[in-house]
Amino acid sequence: MFIDSHCHIDFPDLAVREDELLSNMKAQRVSHALCVSVNIEQWPRVTAMAERHANVFASLGVHPDYEDVTEPDVAQLVKLSAHPRVVAIGETGLDYFRLTGDLEWQRNRFRTHIRAARECGKPLIVHTRSAAADTLAIMREERAHEVGGVMHCFTESLEVAEAAIDMGFCISFSGIVTFKNAQSLRDVAKAIPMASVLIETDSPYLAPVPYRGKMNEPSFVPHVAAELARVRGVAVEDVARATSDNFFRLFSDAARLAGRCEVAA
Repeated sequence: MFIDSHCHIDFPDLAVREDELLSNMKAQRVSHALCVSVNIEQWPRVTAMAERHANVFASLGVHPDYEDVTEPDVAQLVKLSAHPRVVAIGETGLDYFRLTGDLEWQRNRFRTHIRAARECGKPLIVHTRSAAADTLAIMREERAHEVGGVMHCFTESLEVAEAAIDMGFCISFSGIVTFKNAQSLRDVAKAIPMASVLIETDSPYLAPVPYRGKMNEPSFVPHVAAELARVRGVAVEDVARATSDNFFRLFSDAARLAGRCEVAA
């Protein structure tokens, strides 16, 4: 079985196909998916999705790209994260690619999410783009290692991956790893310990080959696993097993909800 560790199936273009998406997941042996929050305004539809499906989990957070949205404080994040289907805080982080200018508000938001994660004891889902140095610095300053988490849709260097792993973070690969121009990312995927690897779709974005350019969905995540298996010279079933174990080890609340004992490291 495979697990999609990061998707946005609450987004309208996917939500209208909800039953089809879940059916496709089953057909492709994708046992679970983590539906990830991008802002507080739309968070109720994330939790509603997780409430309707036992194999869908939810997170709580505000994406760094969202400017004109509710800016939660630590107390609000901690309170909302008590929802029984919420297994993580995020996605949160820094993105200097899409936005420019004075981005101190982004850094402050990231700090707030890390502090909330430490208070409620849930792992972090971290987004970083063109901001690796500041992302890692803030993670260290705010003691993100106390809760760990995942660097989602990873596209950074091996050095960044190793620094995150040293803080107890997993590295999640999306469909990007299947792209022709992503050899440097495949090199990272080959080099890091399998115990630190997750797979994701980030759907509806970044569909893997052979679906590149189409709308992505959780049932496509086995293609990410297949590419990792090819790169690492192992069987795809080994990748499926390891990444599923890693998922439940990291997201202990998801393991509890799934009736699965946490896997020892």
